[in-house]
Amino acid sequence: MLRTIFMIGLFALAGLFLLKVVFGIFGFFFGLLLALVRLAIVVAIVGAAIYLVLAIVSPETARRLRERWSGGN
Repeated sequence: MLRTIFMIGLFALAGLFLLKVVFGIFGFFFGLLLALVRLAIVVAIVGAAIYLVLAIVSPETARRLRERWSGGN
């Protein structure tokens, strides 16, 4: 039983060490990925807001944009 407890502790410490190494080495790439995801979300929100205003002000133009970008059905 004591051996099992020590092995669980050893695996937990090894996992923490590996997480520190992985995020230390690839931290820049994770940061870059998160920045790009944030930028994509902002662009999507701004585009949706512009489309919403366009749909209220000019429904015909919004319909043409929707047909252009949704593909041919």
